[in-house]
Amino acid sequence: MKFFSLSVFIGAVLISLFFISRAFEPVEYISERLGLDKEKKKAEVQKVQHLPTPEAVRGIYMTSWVSGTKDWRADMVNFIDKTEINSIVIDVKDYSGRVSFDTGDEKIKEIGSEEIRIKDLTAFIEDLHKKSIYTIARITVFQDPFYSKKYPESSVKTKSGAIWKDRKGLSYIDPFARDYWDYMVLLSRASEKVGFDELNYDYIRFPSDGNMSDAVFPLSGNTNKADVLDSFFSYLRGELKNGKDPISIPMSADIFGMTTTNTDDLGIGQVLERIDKHFDYISPMVYPSHYPPTFQGYKNPAEHPYEIIKFAMDAAFLRLSAPTSTPAKLRPWIQDFDLGAKYDAAMVRAQKKAVYDSGLSSWLSWDPANKYTRGAYDLKE
Repeated sequence: MKFFSLSVFIGAVLISLFFISRAFEPVEYISERLGLDKEKKKAEVQKVQHLPTPEAVRGIYMTSWVSGTKDWRADMVNFIDKTEINSIVIDVKDYSGRVSFDTGDEKIKEIGSEEIRIKDLTAFIEDLHKKSIYTIARITVFQDPFYSKKYPESSVKTKSGAIWKDRKGLSYIDPFARDYWDYMVLLSRASEKVGFDELNYDYIRFPSDGNMSDAVFPLSGNTNKADVLDSFFSYLRGELKNGKDPISIPMSADIFGMTTTNTDDLGIGQVLERIDKHFDYISPMVYPSHYPPTFQGYKNPAEHPYEIIKFAMDAAFLRLSAPTSTPAKLRPWIQDFDLGAKYDAAMVRAQKKAVYDSGLSSWLSWDPANKYTRGAYDLKE
C-alpha cells in the first residue's frame, strides 16, 4: 500500500515538473505547438517587397501572352536591361476580360475569369525586381466581354435588350455596376499581393466605338457620365487606400489623348481634372494616329508626332499646374506601331523629345505586337 502511494506521489511530481517546464518554454515554441507560428510564417511569405516609383518612368507594354512565353519575354527583358527603359506594363486583365494569373481569390475563382497565361508570375516579377525593373499591372476595366456575358444584368444593352457590342464585337460593363466595382477591388488587391509595384487602369470610360444610338445603360441611366466615373474612382481608391488592409503602391489611369485639350467629357465621361484627383499618375494616350484629320490643321496628324504630342502635353501641363495638382503626374503613352504613318526610330524619338520639351520626363511606349523599334531607345550609359 505504501509502495503504491509512493508511486502515485512520484508520478504526480513528474507531471508537475513537466507542466512547470512547459510554462517557461520560449513563446516561439508555444506558438508553434498551437499552430500560431505557422500562420505567422505564412503571412511573412505572402508579404511582398515593392520597388519605389522611378523619378522618370520610361516603360514599355507587354501582353499577358508574351509574359507567359519565356523566350520572348526574356528577349524583351534583355532589351530593357540594355536601354533607358526602366519599367514594364503587364496585362493582368485585357480586352477579353480574362485574368492572366492565379489570383488565389475565391470570389474571382467563382466568377471564373482566370485563364492562367502567366504561370510563374510571382517568380517573373521577382526576377524583374532583381534587375530594378519597375512593374505595372494593367487592368482593362469596363471593356469586359467575359463578365458581361456571365452577368448580363451589369452590361451595356441594346434597345432590344441584347448585350451591346462595339465595332470589334466587344461588350462593356455599365460603369455604374456596383458588383463590378467590388470585382475590380479584388483584382487590384490580388495584383498587389503578387508583387506589382503599381496598378494601372485602362478603359475607365463609357464606350464610344459602335452604334451609340442603340446603347442603353441600365444602371447609369441618364446620370452624368463624368459623375458616374467619379463615383467609381472614389470607391476604388477608398477601398484600396483607406479601407481594411490598405495598399501602399500607386494607382494610375489611362485616358483618351484628347482629354488634354478638350474640357468636355468627350461623351465617355473623362474629364482631366476630375480624374486627376483620384490617381497618383495619369497617362493620356496621345498617339498621333488617333487624332482626327485636320486636327491642329494637319491633314494626317500621324505624320507629325512631335507637333501633336507637344501640343497635347503642353495643354495637360498647363491644366495640371493648378495648386491642387502637379504636372509631374503626367506620363503619356507614345506610339511605337505603324498606323497612319510608318513609325521608325526617328518618329518614336520625336515623340520622346516632345514629352521632354513639354517639361515632362516620363513616358510609356505602346506596341500591341510587342516588337518595339530597338533603335528608338537610348542605350544605358
